[in-house]
Amino acid sequence: MKCVPKHFDFLSYEHDALVIIFIAVILFFSILTLFILGKFIFCWNTPIVKANNRTVSFVLLISILLSFLCVFLFLGRPENITCILRQTSFSIFFSITVSCVLSKTITVFIAFKATKPNSFWKKWMGIKKGNYVVFICSSVQVLICCLWLSSSPPHQELDYHTYHEKIIIQCNEGSDIWFYSVLGYMGLLAAVSFLLAFMVRTLPDSFNEAQSITFSMLVFCSVWIAMIPVYLSTKGKYMVAVEIFAILTSCGGILSCLFFPKVYILFLKPGRNSRTFILQKRNI
Repeated sequence: MKCVPKHFDFLSYEHDALVIIFIAVILFFSILTLFILGKFIFCWNTPIVKANNRTVSFVLLISILLSFLCVFLFLGRPENITCILRQTSFSIFFSITVSCVLSKTITVFIAFKATKPNSFWKKWMGIKKGNYVVFICSSVQVLICCLWLSSSPPHQELDYHTYHEKIIIQCNEGSDIWFYSVLGYMGLLAAVSFLLAFMVRTLPDSFNEAQSITFSMLVFCSVWIAMIPVYLSTKGKYMVAVEIFAILTSCGGILSCLFFPKVYILFLKPGRNSRTFILQKRNI
């Protein structure tokens, strides 16, 4: 009998090439998001930025940026504080992101319904209602996170049993019920947004975002539905890598589907970003 030395296993900055790849992707998407945000601020009073609530678009870009940056909390050696911050920050920023998409979807849905004569939905037209949707939906997730942290917060855990040759340093979610409640709530927001956007995807409008929202939520739901069984079947740092991949992919999908068409017009078709063009198109 002799002692067999074990090494610690986690996503290390020094020893995992996967971490370098993740950092490169995070920095790329973060810079891209900042670039789009800067362009939107520069073109703040143009029709394409004003379309479908520019304030919500601004909050959406900020929340996407923070969602990318929160991935840094998943890298390196897990500690009690990082275990708490990684799940709560991810869930709150993601919920703000999906709430903004839902707000945009509801705005398009109401605009579609309000075009009909004597429509009940006309009194619901207005930008402020979209802001309320973001605030209320995000607040529910914050409440869930507060209940999670007050009852059974995530913490560092050493797993000696999964592998004989190494010790896994990981985050114990504390309460699986609260963890899946967080994911389930985000899934609910995404599903409602997808269904509403799908219903009005053919709405004729120069800057209608219904089709973009439909594709973004389709990407979001597909990624997270595929992620859950893979997440449950992996252990250690690969479990964390799966969650990071899902965060980066879903955020990248929302950013690409919602904002790339607008960026295309801002840079390559600036003539379409004018009130004159919109009026001419409507008169045709």
